[in-house]
Amino acid sequence: QLQLEESGGTTVQAGGSLRLSCRASGRAFAAYAMAWFRQARGGEREFVAATTANGEKTYYDDSVKGRFAISRDNIKNMAWLQMNSLQPEDTAVYYCAARYYGIAPRFDEYDYRGQGTQVTVSS
Repeated sequence: QLQLEESGGTTVQAGGSLRLSCRASGRAFAAYAMAWFRQARGGEREFVAATTANGEKTYYDDSVKGRFAISRDNIKNMAWLQMNSLQPEDTAVYYCAARYYGIAPRFDEYDYRGQGTQVTVSS
């Protein structure tokens, strides 16, 4: 079983950068694919980025490709989302999630999910 806790969300100006962290507590973190999702106010929760259990492969939504980078450290039980060139449309609550059977596109397909951290990008 895993517990996930996000941190690092804050208010940043457009064009700025931010790194979100996801701390996992529990066993076998290295067995889980990790993903980041986000939900803007009034919007649906959407896929942002994901990495395989060993971190060798990464996937991104087209809206963040080239600006965001997902990474993980299976020794530290941590995952990160580096966000660059932030825009107001990136404003959302960001969630990390873990899935034993690999990457999936929907948040509700993940076995464990965090509570989220708010990112606000001001123009």
